[in-house]
Amino acid sequence: MIRLQQYKGKSVHFIGIGGCSMSGLAVILKDLGYFPKGSDINESVFTAKLAKTQIPYVIGHSEENIGDAALVVYSAAIHPGNPEYDAAKRRGLPMLERSELLGLISRQYETVVGIAGCHGKTTITSMCALILRECGVNLTVHIGGMVDFLGGGVQVGDYPAFLTEACEYVRSFLQLAPTHTLINNIDDDHLDCYKDIDEIYAAFKEYAALLPLSGMLFANVHDPLVMRLASESGRETVTFGFENADYTAVDEKYDALGCPEFTVYTPKGTAAAKLGVVGRHNMANALAAIAVCCEVFGVSPKDAARALADYHLVGRRFEMMGEKNGIKVIHDYAHHPSEIAACLEAASRYPHKKLWAVFQCNSYTRAKTLKDKYATCFGYADAVIVPDIYPGRDIDRGEIHARDLVAAIGRYATCVYIPTFEEISDYLDKHAAPGDVVVTLGSGSVGKETSKLL
Repeated sequence: MIRLQQYKGKSVHFIGIGGCSMSGLAVILKDLGYFPKGSDINESVFTAKLAKTQIPYVIGHSEENIGDAALVVYSAAIHPGNPEYDAAKRRGLPMLERSELLGLISRQYETVVGIAGCHGKTTITSMCALILRECGVNLTVHIGGMVDFLGGGVQVGDYPAFLTEACEYVRSFLQLAPTHTLINNIDDDHLDCYKDIDEIYAAFKEYAALLPLSGMLFANVHDPLVMRLASESGRETVTFGFENADYTAVDEKYDALGCPEFTVYTPKGTAAAKLGVVGRHNMANALAAIAVCCEVFGVSPKDAARALADYHLVGRRFEMMGEKNGIKVIHDYAHHPSEIAACLEAASRYPHKKLWAVFQCNSYTRAKTLKDKYATCFGYADAVIVPDIYPGRDIDRGEIHARDLVAAIGRYATCVYIPTFEEISDYLDKHAAPGDVVVTLGSGSVGKETSKLL
């Protein structure tokens, strides 16, 4: 096993350094006394932070980029055939996949808080980061998204604690060494790398078992699988939810834009909270973040709630993209049926005449395995448009087509198949009206494609 400490003061090369997580890990390594550098095929919003922190990088992959590296880190998108990957292998250099490095970094801190769950972990982690920042807890943070107040997905601090997303995809979170963890939900996502929900549950159970016996587990009281895991874990459990939990939200109401206001009841007192982000699911996310910050870091409920008043969603979460002909266009990363239902519930509270949902599934596997759930998750939309499936990591084997999703969704909602975003733009020009809201949904290239609607 690679010992990270032996490479302190040496060059560490990142293949694919321009991604959110990879760039963030490079920044953390530099703060810990290493000399990171790297390469990627494109500039990104995250390479700008690398330049600001004086971490050298080049655009383009070439074996010469390895240079004098003593250790090589690569992202999940890098495979044999990449010239830098192959060169590192030929030279016998020690190599780490991104999640392995994240796990080794987590072992450098006394307190490690992992935020896990198939949905909501990026939002909850960023909410925790904002609360702690506003309350003077200057810890190191690693988040899988663009966070405005961090100027990226990472923050380095001098407080001896590490706050990170704990991602279940390909069991990445099993590399971590958490002392505290929050599990928001366990759902049938990532069925390209898990056989079924039982295998997903087993992975989360294995992750929870990484907690020391003195560790603390935060559990969403409304998720049956999370509560089952909590009861089997043997760890101290703190629950959060809308009722019958240690941390609860009551007296909820919404302003004209769909932003919630509520009272937080906790073992440490009550607090009035008001969010500037839409949706009941974000009220639940805020409750989860408040629980972690109060229990692990000693923040008061009132200070935590006050900090969240200034919270803005991470990029690609109910992000206002623009307006055309009096029609607002919003994009959200939601791609699983549970996420789509939560997003559209939030959108239904936002001022609109007609609510349009444009959903592009980003995986043939996901479309095939979750088709029946997609059928019923668009209840809050007045009309649904489905373009061709974005292949993502998948290969089209001819087993599923966007038309199959349209047929399933069409049993419960008005739904049409329009192959491309250019054609969708033409369709909306003819059928949408001023005051309507269009929400584009998906985790593939939908964010970029959305610009074609404006």
